[in-house]
Amino acid sequence: MASTRISEQLPPHIDLTQAPVAFGNRALPRLSLELQDPQLCIRQRALAALCDLVHDPKRAYEAIHKGCLERLKALLQDRDSSVRIKTTEVFYLLAAHNVGREAFLTWDVVAPLSDLLDEPVDACRKNMHRALKMVAEFPAGAVCMVTLGLVPRLVLKLPVEQEEIRALILATLSYCVRVDALPALASNGVPMLRNQLSHPSPDIRRAAASAMLGISVPSEGKHKVCEEGVFPVLVKLLSDCDPGVTASAAGTIMNTAIITKGKYQALKAGAIPPLLELVGSEDRAVCANALRALTALAEAPCAREQLLEHLPLLKTRLNHPASIICRAAATAIRVISWTP
Repeated sequence: MASTRISEQLPPHIDLTQAPVAFGNRALPRLSLELQDPQLCIRQRALAALCDLVHDPKRAYEAIHKGCLERLKALLQDRDSSVRIKTTEVFYLLAAHNVGREAFLTWDVVAPLSDLLDEPVDACRKNMHRALKMVAEFPAGAVCMVTLGLVPRLVLKLPVEQEEIRALILATLSYCVRVDALPALASNGVPMLRNQLSHPSPDIRRAAASAMLGISVPSEGKHKVCEEGVFPVLVKLLSDCDPGVTASAAGTIMNTAIITKGKYQALKAGAIPPLLELVGSEDRAVCANALRALTALAEAPCAREQLLEHLPLLKTRLNHPASIICRAAATAIRVISWTP
């Protein structure tokens, strides 16, 4: 006769590192309670389960409105490093959703998250910076970071952070300086960024060049770029293999060449030949920025004389399918062809 046998093995697909998730609408309220449990293992398992759930935007929305954010903010100061790592991971996953980024501003998450800038655990800092970068991509998030005074603190972290985290900081700064470049300028941001432009990592070069493009927009930034001798590095970056780097380098030259000092420093650094090479680029941003930079440089008589023989090259861009390229080429031709 058959008999009932109870196996000592656990059922398949059971993860002991995660808390059991309650059914339906009870899942998030129960996890929210477990996040503040005094027992470490329960908090760890609740965070692991929450990490899986908030990949789904609907679950992320539910977690935010079931009180999880306040619990998570408290866990950022937990004594256990594994709890802090998982907590910052949850915040990063929430920041990937638009509803999460809006909640960061509504529930004041950015400030307690930024308190981990001096966190000793690398994985925790990395998750924190990934979350801040996601929030900074949201215009209101960048405004929030600038208002909280995070830009000077981020600039100071550039020389000391490991490469992967440094690239995240630079990306965050590139969004913040578009909102207001003055805090970065006041924190010696230009020399800090200049030192990163020659880094072997393409991610760091791309993010640093993007931040330099933003910081060169205000008048103070243009003069600072000239004072710090950035043009030789920018001209070298015009030959970079990464189109994001070359577009930002050409854009920075374009911005800074608006002032007379910028024009002549760019010409002295030999900017015209590599810019002419970029006119034929198939990348829209690279080509447009190169044409605009040449237009700004052509306001100097010596540059206009040099560029006159290259008008046939510029005219080939007049029939480009992108209207932005056509307009930039037409403006460049008009300025170069101008006679007193």
